[in-house]
Formats: sequence, structure tokens, C-alpha cells
Amino acid sequence: MGITAIRLIATDLDGTLLRPDKTISRRTLAALRGAADAGLRLVAATGRQPGSLPVDLDTCGFGHVLGANGAICVDQATGEILFEELISLETVQAIATALRQELPAARLSAARDHGRRYAVEPGYVGLIHGDEKVPDRYLQEEPAEAVASEATLKLSVRHPELASTQLLSAITAFGLTGFHATTSGAPFVEISGPGVTKASGLVRLCALLGVDASAVLAAGDASNDLEMIRWAGRGVAMGNATEELKAVADEVTATNTEDGLAIVVESLLIERKSRWNRHPTAS
Repeated sequence: MGITAIRLIATDLDGTLLRPDKTISRRTLAALRGAADAGLRLVAATGRQPGSLPVDLDTCGFGHVLGANGAICVDQATGEILFEELISLETVQAIATALRQELPAARLSAARDHGRRYAVEPGYVGLIHGDEKVPDRYLQEEPAEAVASEATLKLSVRHPELASTQLLSAITAFGLTGFHATTSGAPFVEISGPGVTKASGLVRLCALLGVDASAVLAAGDASNDLEMIRWAGRGVAMGNATEELKAVADEVTATNTEDGLAIVVESLLIERKSRWNRHPTAS
């Protein structure tokens, strides 16, 4: 498939679109605006929920937010929730019970109100790192039993001592089913419904938009991007990506501090313009 066939760009946020201080460089902003102006669809594919986005994505030209690692999709223009997949109450309670029994120091949080806020167990807030930039009033402490009392869009699990990869291994060892767990480079494990990934969310969104997988460029940097990078017609790993992600990507660009995403988008626009000049009737 040629680069000129791309119709939709799906990009991760943290570690990909965003620099470490959670801002977007001028070069990246200009590249994305150029892509939107050229008629390309832009999708923010993130582990974050709609209520915890660190930047105004409208200014970049994003038409959709695919949040909670593919569990929810929001139309940026209308605010309409196009789809949402929840973790069942039975599974939420099974995970909470296993954590209390096997990892009592772990703390759990659950997305509420379509990802607009998080219900968190006592002690969860104290495990948040200072550079995570969580919006004010987004986290609401509740008793542990209340946190696990509803079906939810996404669960996050933190531990005071275990790294996220160690915590993921421990949760996997519970032997439970009914969910998909992953990591994103952040200091916690992210849990969605069974089979829910950024790729599964893109499949649903692209079906609604009439875009084939071969026409999708996806960029990311972490384990929660693996399925998306494999699925997309053109999968791009950032220079700061995990080695596992680089191994499955079609190409590796520069890091998120070196405008790696902008480099890819600029190249895409140059190729599209060249193709248009050669074949003015081509899309």
C-alpha cells in the first residue's frame, strides 16, 4: 500500500503527540492542521478518558477522540458518544476481590459518567506522581466497595512498590477473564472490557466513517498501542517507543521531543501533494 492512500491519522497522545510537559510543539500543531485542511481525518487514540485530556484537541483539527484504550468514541464537533463498551459489574467485583486478597497494597479507580470523572479508593490519590497533570475535581474518593459497585468504562490499578509491568503480570496471574489489561508507560495498569483495544475501537469508528484499515496511519509509543499499530495500514512507532512496539511497526520516526509525529505527517502531505499534481482527479 502506498503512503498516498492514507485517509485517517490515529495518534496516541502521551509519548506521541505530546511532549513530556504535555504540550504540543508548534511544528506538530502546524502539521496536523495541514492534514485536517487537506481533508484527512484525525483521531486521538488514547488511554485517557474524555474528561482527562490535557490539551484542546479541537485546535489541532481532531474530529474524534477514541478514549479509554478504545472503549469509548466521542465526536468532537457534536459531543455525541458514538459507542461505549463497559467492563461488567461481575468482572469489576472479581478484580477488586482478587486485588484485596493478593495485592492488598494496590489501589483501584473506576471511570464514571462516560469517562468524565474517576471514583478512586482511599489512598489512590497519594500514589499519583506529580507530573501526571490530573485535572482538578476529576478524582473523587469513595469507599472501596463503592468504587467496585458499577460496570465501568475503565479500571486503573496502582501499587506503591510494583512497577506497572510487574503489576500487570500479577493481575494476569489471577487467572480471571472478562477484561483486557495493558500498560501505557504510566505508573499503573489499565483495564478495559474483553477484547477492547485501540484497534477494536478504530475498527468500529472506521466502519462508521467508511475508511478501510489500509487507509489508516497509526502512531504510538507504548504497549497499549500494539494492537493499533499492527492493525493499521501504516503503523508508526515513535523513537521513544518500547522495543516491542518498534518491532511490529512499519517504520520508526523520531522521538516525541524531536517532532517525530510532525515528520511523518509532513512527509505524508508532501506525497499527497505530489500525487495530486500528477493525477489531479485522484483522492
